[in-house]
Amino acid sequence: MTTRKALALRHVHFEDLGSFSGPLRAAGFEIEYRDVGDEDYLSFDPLEPDLVIVLGGPIGVYEDEAYPFLAGEIAMLQKRLASGRPTLGICLGAQLIARALGARVYASGLKEIGFSPLSLTAAGQASPLRHLADVPVLHWHGDTYDLPAGTGLLASTPQTVQQAFARGKTVLALQFHPEAVDGAAFERWLVGHACELSAAGLSVPALRADARRLGPRLETAAASMIGEWLENIDG
Repeated sequence: MTTRKALALRHVHFEDLGSFSGPLRAAGFEIEYRDVGDEDYLSFDPLEPDLVIVLGGPIGVYEDEAYPFLAGEIAMLQKRLASGRPTLGICLGAQLIARALGARVYASGLKEIGFSPLSLTAAGQASPLRHLADVPVLHWHGDTYDLPAGTGLLASTPQTVQQAFARGKTVLALQFHPEAVDGAAFERWLVGHACELSAAGLSVPALRADARRLGPRLETAAASMIGEWLENIDG
């Protein structure tokens, strides 16, 4: 199998590829991380990687004055998306893709944190997201976005209409986190987001218990979902 390159842009060290790492390697991808703040973070040709994955983080796309690197990410994504090159966004990454496609990203006024299932649209049921039907997935966000022109809505929850969208077979944006429940690594999320969880009045032991109970099924379903999507991005 020919090795391909998957470049992952990481904003917070513990929000990595998680359970997606295995399926990516099984599909023939060599994974390279670029961490925000590193000198080489955005020093690459936007069209060169076979796949770019933009990961999550606890900031807003609209906070570009406080975090100037966001403008660079959006510019990179605009070039890549204009070419139709395979691109995956998770949470903040999905919001950055939406902004790069001209949509508005904004605070939703609520915190959606915890496990709950998705409601798939007809397009979602016909997409790789069908593997996640009736599977509680992890939500961890307070922002949302308008559906970008030229894309199709794949999934929603009662709290957040925009949970996933696609543009053709090569661009997928996921507001939720199917990759995060990777065994004991979830503990890093609980520690890293301790202030947010406290402010939201959420129970850390309850989230930990949900992850242990629901994680194995989600990990299996997410592997099937991302594996199918990876099979189709060259088609």
